[in-house]
Amino acid sequence: MQRFIPSRLSHTVKQIGQVGMAGRPCDVFINHRGVDTKRTVAGLLYDRLLQHDLHPFLDNKSMEPGDKLFDSITSAIKRCKVGIAVFSPRYCESYFCLLELARLVEAKKKVVPIFCDVKPSELQLLEHEKCTPNEIERFRRALEEAKYTVGLTFDSQNGNWPELIRSATDIILRSVYDGI
Repeated sequence: MQRFIPSRLSHTVKQIGQVGMAGRPCDVFINHRGVDTKRTVAGLLYDRLLQHDLHPFLDNKSMEPGDKLFDSITSAIKRCKVGIAVFSPRYCESYFCLLELARLVEAKKKVVPIFCDVKPSELQLLEHEKCTPNEIERFRRALEEAKYTVGLTFDSQNGNWPELIRSATDIILRSVYDGI
């Protein structure tokens, strides 16, 4: 049974939930390609982490209209305890995905990769018009580090969604609480 919450009330509920977390650092930064995984792996993982009283950062759920995109993301990465990189077939096409990954790696955060419908060996850095040679090198180093980090692999057509989210959550919980 779904509950209907009027949008005005929903906004109030969201504000009340955020008050308790105001000033609290982000525990987990979820790096993902929105068009590929926002409504699946990233969104499900975000919701599960909230159920475990963690404070995950997911762009469309953690920012409000008027927030500065780069400032919010940079702050969340600096303050997070662990990063999750959800790799998907079109992940490397996104300048922002690569920039976030590079910032996580350069900040020496533990990054847990989830390879969703893509093998690590298939992740290839594409030439981006926006990228300077320095950025390309940063992105290449971050991508190589992530490719050679043990992670979870998942086939969205045949895989067990609850098991993926459960496994990822267990890894994140251990990573967050072992770091305390």
